[in-house]
Amino acid sequence: MRINKYIAASGIASRRKADEMIAAGRVRVNGAVMTSPGCDIQPGDVVMVDGKPLPAAEKTCWYALNKPAGCVTTLSDDKGRPTVMQFLADVEVRVYPVGRLDYDTSGLLLLTNDGDMASRIADPKQKIKKTYMARIGGRLTKEHLAELRNGIEIELPVKNAESGAVRKYKTKPAEVNVIEENASQSLVEITISEGKNRQVRRMFAAAGHRVLQLERTAIGNIRLGRTRPGTCRRLTDAEIEGLKKLLI
Repeated sequence: MRINKYIAASGIASRRKADEMIAAGRVRVNGAVMTSPGCDIQPGDVVMVDGKPLPAAEKTCWYALNKPAGCVTTLSDDKGRPTVMQFLADVEVRVYPVGRLDYDTSGLLLLTNDGDMASRIADPKQKIKKTYMARIGGRLTKEHLAELRNGIEIELPVKNAESGAVRKYKTKPAEVNVIEENASQSLVEITISEGKNRQVRRMFAAAGHRVLQLERTAIGNIRLGRTRPGTCRRLTDAEIEGLKKLLI
């Protein structure tokens, strides 16, 4: 296994970060400083980063969690809110969330110990499709449905700016289908290929509709299926290979 991949598999850094560590001379193999990410690690080799032995690389694992609403997608929370980690008691390896789901959004969340692939999947440049089921107030007009499908202007918070500052952004075209509707509310399936802050909620808000409930049902080829809320399942080899094929 190449040394940068070995470091990423240990769970301490992504492959890109591992390359930086190697270039900086922070990595030693059997006592010798390594400066090339192409070095292969053999069984029995001792790898050290910043003078500390690296944990043995864990077998790559991927899980699909059905995240309930009312918890945050972090390892811990300074506000004392529940986190997704409480649902991973039966997972024997260290895994981390791939991207995030809002506190009040439920559904599919991927977790893994493959830091390199996780970083690539979370990269907006990959344009991996994500599908949601949204229950919204009222009915979508034909005009608003067309806007959502073709791109709708939303407001996004400006980073590192004064509180309340926003910028305009036109979303990429989305796949939108009304599943059911009545005078008071509608169930809408929406698939987007980007992931701006609270994007689906902002899109419906721009069309004049409040999201009452939001669930993510798919990420690329991975579907939530019958996974019960608060439980997770291990991805199959075929599902992992399908994810890899989506990466550019």
